[in-house]
Amino acid sequence: MKRTLTLLVAIFALTITATAAEDGFKPLFNGKDLTGWEGNPELWSVQDGAITGITKAEEGNPKKSTLRGNTFLVKKDLEVSDFELRTSFRIVNGNSGIQYRSKLLDPKAWRVGGYQADFDAGGGYSGILYDEAGVAGGRGIMANRGELVRWNAENKKEVTGKTPKSSDEIKATITSEGWNEYVVIAKGNKLTHMINGNVTVEITDESPKAVSSGILALQIHTGPPMTVQFKDIRIKTLSGAKAKSDLDAMQGRWELVELVGSGKAAGADQLAQIKLTIKGKDYSVQKSDGEDRGSLELTEAPNPRQMDITTNDGTRIPAIYEMSGDTMRVCYALGGAARPREFKSEADSGHVFAVYKRAK
Repeated sequence: MKRTLTLLVAIFALTITATAAEDGFKPLFNGKDLTGWEGNPELWSVQDGAITGITKAEEGNPKKSTLRGNTFLVKKDLEVSDFELRTSFRIVNGNSGIQYRSKLLDPKAWRVGGYQADFDAGGGYSGILYDEAGVAGGRGIMANRGELVRWNAENKKEVTGKTPKSSDEIKATITSEGWNEYVVIAKGNKLTHMINGNVTVEITDESPKAVSSGILALQIHTGPPMTVQFKDIRIKTLSGAKAKSDLDAMQGRWELVELVGSGKAAGADQLAQIKLTIKGKDYSVQKSDGEDRGSLELTEAPNPRQMDITTNDGTRIPAIYEMSGDTMRVCYALGGAARPREFKSEADSGHVFAVYKRAK
């Protein structure tokens, strides 16, 4: 049993976010002026090499700005569909966001609606997906920070899981009034937001209200006087690329970071001894006492998704798995136990819960 356990926990890992360098990314901001962008010139400018939006306080009311409606800086002559966007942002007071696959609703007021990668000075909304102006079906907050969400064909929200870090843990990594890195990935009906390397939400939008393409824009929000800045804005087009299957994403080397077997957690020393390589459908596990090999089969359609492992001695093990960012959660059954339905391991359950991350 110990040998089988060591073997099986070593095969579950993957990433949905490529760790490749900046190849294929094109800058959207020249660092000097607003060439290629359009918005209210009284609000938007370039300061210290960053796109800067500033609202002023209302006379006699320093806690309220003079802005009476949300407004945006729109990227001209660019429509996005499948892409990865990277930028750095900082905000002092107020709320802002990155619009994508959006529509220009009022060119004179630079009013935009659609999917929004939200963030705010208080950190309460940073990382969520918001339907600005109801363009994506009037769905408001489509995913709270920390959620894995599916909007089904009946336009109903289903929370299918959690991100590797909790909402509070992610919030703790966000620098107040300092620079933070935001990544937005849109590929088909899958939308992913990341801040400072942490997945904040992941959405599969199967709703008839889903939006497949549109413009990019940056937001200034009504409310208190605020300052928001963006720099290093660059984009990589993913249109035409074949979407990665889960098996595609598993290829490479992985490290075990958490293991709970029948309610008991493994120690750091045990975790550090296991190194995994996946090539095609085959895996190999390097351990302190040698190497194990085997193969795996994935079924992506069910919720949760299913994995079946065959060891070199012919043992077959049923499991479920869940992907988010550079992390995979898995729960599998040993000793003839039934396939798990939840990602947890309790005493005498025969279930083992494991978490892996891509090796650096």
